[in-house]
Amino acid sequence: MNARTDTPPEPAEPPAAAPALPPTALSPVSAPATPIPSSAASADADAAGPDRQQFVDWLRAVAPYIHAFRGKTFVIAFSGELVKAGVLNALVNDVALLHAMGMQIVLVFGSRPQVEEQLALRHVESRYADGVRITDNAALECAKEAAGELRLDIEAAFSQGLPNTPMAGAQLSVISGNFITARPVGIVNGVDYQHTGLVRKVDGESMRMSLSHGKVVLLSPLGFSPTGQAFNLSMEDVASATASALRADKLIFITEVPGVPDPVGKLMTEMSLRTAAERLHNNHLPPDVAYYLQHLVKALKGGVPRAHLIPFAQDGSVLLELFLHDGVGTMISDSDLESLREATLDDVGGILQLIAPLEADGTLVPRGRHLIERDIGNFSVIEHDGVLFGCAALYEFPRENMGEMACLTVSSEAQGTGDGERLLKRIERRARALGLERLFVLTTRTEHWFLKRGFVHATVDDLPEDKRKLYNWQRKSMVLMKKL
Repeated sequence: MNARTDTPPEPAEPPAAAPALPPTALSPVSAPATPIPSSAASADADAAGPDRQQFVDWLRAVAPYIHAFRGKTFVIAFSGELVKAGVLNALVNDVALLHAMGMQIVLVFGSRPQVEEQLALRHVESRYADGVRITDNAALECAKEAAGELRLDIEAAFSQGLPNTPMAGAQLSVISGNFITARPVGIVNGVDYQHTGLVRKVDGESMRMSLSHGKVVLLSPLGFSPTGQAFNLSMEDVASATASALRADKLIFITEVPGVPDPVGKLMTEMSLRTAAERLHNNHLPPDVAYYLQHLVKALKGGVPRAHLIPFAQDGSVLLELFLHDGVGTMISDSDLESLREATLDDVGGILQLIAPLEADGTLVPRGRHLIERDIGNFSVIEHDGVLFGCAALYEFPRENMGEMACLTVSSEAQGTGDGERLLKRIERRARALGLERLFVLTTRTEHWFLKRGFVHATVDDLPEDKRKLYNWQRKSMVLMKKL
């Protein structure tokens, strides 16, 4: 997603279709009786080369994400509509892949449409109040029936292991249990919700023990009271409470909605916790989106750093959300992303103060106040409590569809907080919005920082013509370039 700060450098887009793999990558193939001439073999390799290389490049590009996510705890919650749509096996395949990469997974499933089906079979009418199901005795039995069937279907899906399928050799163990203690909603505004409940307590210690032993924890939308009563819970309540109790690294909702729309209906790829809370307060969201968002906000306030709302209609949405820079839904962050903004003339003094030490030691080329004032529209800044802690500038070279990132600076007080990464992503996003295809930097001392973030070595001849004319051969700055 644009300017997301919780992930490593963005990978290249994956191939539109699965690349052709050699036969031996899928199944054993007997050696041919007649040796293939080396020239023919070379020709075959050349023919398949671009697809194979594209696959290798993309796999290498997502490796930093895999390293960053290993050992992290993800709570992934999906609605009963996902199962009804027939995409459960695809999700299980993707979750198994995440587990194989070393991620600790807690799955929470919903069952609303399945409960409706059970009620219809019994000719019982559903009853709701303020969008919440009133769970009488008949509805509770239907909820138990639906949850039991879904649990068996999910466990069966994780037990697959046929050759030539994504689950081959997975050998995953799924743990379910009475991890959730519930309490009744009770009587609200004169309405008795009967067996509808809320999460009272989460047995995080038992779940963490199961996760540490390589198990996938599976939670249903049912909870139990100390008196032995069962309560019908919402998937969203179970997931948000569990994510908070585990201090999970991510909470991911996979639902029928594509994400959070902005006021004109366009998908918001990211938002801060403060913005999310404001959108809920303004009450300008579709009811289903607002319901999901309020539980994501609850989890963020409970200590979860990142939450995602993504659609199940997009095949592989959980993989696309985690391993692509732009993702496919909405990410909400506990940090205030709005402190990252475009500069104004009021920021000139702060920028000069930021860059002065680096100009003094030769890391940056000296710039006077008049140059900063002239180019202030090119700058983006990070502000915390009215103080600038970082800045960077983008200079456009439209004839070559290239941009230069210059003057990237982070205060010594903010070193190691990710502000440099955030500024880089901001400049990349601005460059893409301008239709630029490549971004370059000139540096004398920060080569490795940029190389770790997807830049590669280039030459002065690769620079735009106007920049080549201004290149300082005495300074001998390295040219690093990145394809956007």
